[in-house]
Amino acid sequence: MARPAVEVADIFRDHGAAWRSANAGHVGLDQMKVMSAIESCRTVALGGHVTRCEDCQHTIIAYNSCRNRHCPKCLAAARTWMEEREAELLPVPYFHIVFTLPAAIGDIAYTNKAVIYDLLFKASAETLLTIAADPKHLGARIAITSVLHTWGSAMTHHPHVHMIVPGGGLSPDGERWIAARPNFFLPVLVLSKLFRRLMLQKLTAAHKAGRLQFFGDHADLADTKAFAAFLAPIKRTRWFVYSKRPFAGPKAVLAYLSRYTHRVAISNRRLTAADANSVTFKAKDYRIEGPGRYTTMTLATGEFIRRFLLHVLPKGLHRIRHYGLLAGTAKAEMVAKARDLLAAPATEPAADGDIAADHVQQCPCCGGRMHVIETFAAGTHPSHGSAAPVGALRIDTS
Repeated sequence: MARPAVEVADIFRDHGAAWRSANAGHVGLDQMKVMSAIESCRTVALGGHVTRCEDCQHTIIAYNSCRNRHCPKCLAAARTWMEEREAELLPVPYFHIVFTLPAAIGDIAYTNKAVIYDLLFKASAETLLTIAADPKHLGARIAITSVLHTWGSAMTHHPHVHMIVPGGGLSPDGERWIAARPNFFLPVLVLSKLFRRLMLQKLTAAHKAGRLQFFGDHADLADTKAFAAFLAPIKRTRWFVYSKRPFAGPKAVLAYLSRYTHRVAISNRRLTAADANSVTFKAKDYRIEGPGRYTTMTLATGEFIRRFLLHVLPKGLHRIRHYGLLAGTAKAEMVAKARDLLAAPATEPAADGDIAADHVQQCPCCGGRMHVIETFAAGTHPSHGSAAPVGALRIDTS
């Protein structure tokens, strides 16, 4: 695949040092590490290897990836994750549910990422599991894969979770599969009310336990009464829970997961131009239906960098989580039970030979097999100077 004309890494390399200097004292260590990783990704700074075609002798230098989860180029982990999810899919329709935090809570979440993102996961999962288990609705134990996104199309801070849920679940006794209605899973207004109540309860408990921090314009919220007053109007507003139409089969679920689970704030393919002063990228205006919603946005370079770094997650925070039938050590047993009730064959794991074949690198010139002929350490250059230009082909085989 050809290298995009503009990459986030290019912007960081060209302007990152000046931006860090101008914002000294206001850039977190996690953000600094992300910038450094992206700047070094697939460059001589991380070392790499040289491969050569056994047929036509075409030679390619492949630099190592940074493997940082915020890097737009490092999606190697997604392949393994996708293979595992494929083995868990059931032959039923799948629904897509989105839980979004109100803007006011999103504002305080930025300085309390680890706590509030965790509460968002827990409150949304508890909501879905509770309503699904209610006999007035589905009356079943369901499975949930939940993915945290913290951005909108313009890279502003917009925390929400995407949930992928099979259309049905196990009966309370585990002896029947209870199917959801064809184009309806659970009532969103009921989900919205319970989600609001649970999230506000959890926020109040976290504040009482001293787990939340407030700075700047929000400093006064450290006071219990001020925090209660802050939450009061939010209790009276509708919280948005969105349920989309079911996916068209398991393959569509996998396609969605491959695009969204390991996504970062902005992909390189959305960037269209960058210079010393600004960055232009593709964006969507979700208020507009039809072709008119697709547009471009231009930000000052410093503002682009700031917005990208808004979405750096705290170390150790898992942004993909599983609940219900997919949670814990009983997951394999629960999936097998559901497959048995649905009369679906078990998914066979790929043979070692199949996995190896999938990862054989083919020559871009003749399709022959490429073999590693040299590895070189970080900060050093390969000795095979006849290799193809670095920018001609970027292959992550680290």
